[in-house]
Amino acid sequence: MSNAGPSGALAPSRSRTGVGVRIAGTGIAVPARTMTNTDLEKVMDTSDEWIRQRTGIHTRHIVDSANGETVLHLALPALRNALADAKLEAQSLDLILCATMCAEMACPPTACRVAAELGAGNAGAMDLSAACCGFVYAMNIAHDLIRSGSYKAIGVIGADTLSRFLEYSTEGRNTAIIFGDAAGAAVLTACDDPSKGVLAQAMHADGNGWKEIYTPRTPFDFPPGVTPDPAMYGRVYMNGATVFKFAVGTFPGLIQETLDKAGLTAADVDMFVCHQSNARILHAARERFGLPEEKLYINIDRYGNTVAASVPLCLHELRESGRVREGQKVMFVAFGGGLTWGSSLWQL
Repeated sequence: MSNAGPSGALAPSRSRTGVGVRIAGTGIAVPARTMTNTDLEKVMDTSDEWIRQRTGIHTRHIVDSANGETVLHLALPALRNALADAKLEAQSLDLILCATMCAEMACPPTACRVAAELGAGNAGAMDLSAACCGFVYAMNIAHDLIRSGSYKAIGVIGADTLSRFLEYSTEGRNTAIIFGDAAGAAVLTACDDPSKGVLAQAMHADGNGWKEIYTPRTPFDFPPGVTPDPAMYGRVYMNGATVFKFAVGTFPGLIQETLDKAGLTAADVDMFVCHQSNARILHAARERFGLPEEKLYINIDRYGNTVAASVPLCLHELRESGRVREGQKVMFVAFGGGLTWGSSLWQL
């Protein structure tokens, strides 16, 4: 039997177990150190006006790598804060998912170290790498694990410290002006109201676009036709114009796909929580769907593009201010390296 609605769109998912899913708590962590556009003017050929006009960014937070500050030092307090907000102990978590492209090392997973520091006992722990889509992908996975009845509480982290892979000079200007460091987390828990949780979701990738954003480590990591450059090892390369075009073209289609799956319109959604890659892209999406300014949150001016931390940063600030709350419909949207794009539409 099909679950398509009268319009042919898929009807919202319903729990076979009668289990609902809540976002029980959120938390964030950002480095104390900030880097303004004026600071960047001192080390590269750029200007505050140029950066603001093209990205909307005024400042960003940067880890103190010289003193050993890493993604773990952000992921840990972000999840600790989310647990406190949810009024739960770390031992109540069944699983920790850490979405990051800046793991401490290849092994062990950063999530395992977070679990150890929190005292989460033998909770499962793993990292998930989907670039800027990481947190939204992880939310969808965590939701479905809880909805199935297999897990009751999952900590989801989005944390990245891309400053470690940037060149703060004119040569690295195209990426250095964009990215900042941060972490955000959410605690998802089972509840007895099956109407709560994801109404529709989408996760996509176009692996042919991998060469538009990559961080090479060896001569064999460069795309065909590109001469390997040892100076690029451990540095983020991004084809800014192509990535911008991808995001502008993908964003509205992803939102519409998710709305269609849920059988809803943009007007039915109370808040759009979107990855903060560029203010111009966000404004274009707002205009495309005729959204009032208060329905699509923007904080890229204060943080820059924080990769997997971008969406949870927005979510936490919106919950703290009361603009996102129980009973609302909220759509999470992200797109990034891979190339990847994904969404998660919730009934809170």
